[in-house]
Amino acid sequence: MKLKVFTDWGSRGNPGNAWIWVYITDENWREVEKRYKSLWTKTNNEAEYLWAYYGIKRAIELWAKQIELFMDSKLVISQLSWEWKIKKDELKKIYIDIIWEIWQAGVKVIYKWIRREENKEADRLSNVAMDNNKQI
Repeated sequence: MKLKVFTDWGSRGNPGNAWIWVYITDENWREVEKRYKSLWTKTNNEAEYLWAYYGIKRAIELWAKQIELFMDSKLVISQLSWEWKIKKDELKKIYIDIIWEIWQAGVKVIYKWIRREENKEADRLSNVAMDNNKQI
């Protein structure tokens, strides 16, 4: 099964109480799932990496064999695609966790950077999560 994963995060402060959301569709763009959760206090870059991790992990739990990960973080997409080096140790650890999940499940992941304007549902959901201060 091929799934499309859109993910984003929101925080009020840096570092601050960060929230991530994951929106998953099938290959025909039909909604499979929406969810969000608190990451507690994280920096911007840590939150960006963790939303990639949780999006991929959730798609694997839904039995995806191919994942298209859509993010508006040029940093994360470029580093996961091996275009840019990862300099910070805390990000390297999350990167290793992502690669481990992918390898263990035997899935193929395609990383796609999108402009923030193309990820509006992300912004809406992250604000809902922060405003309601609860997770689903």
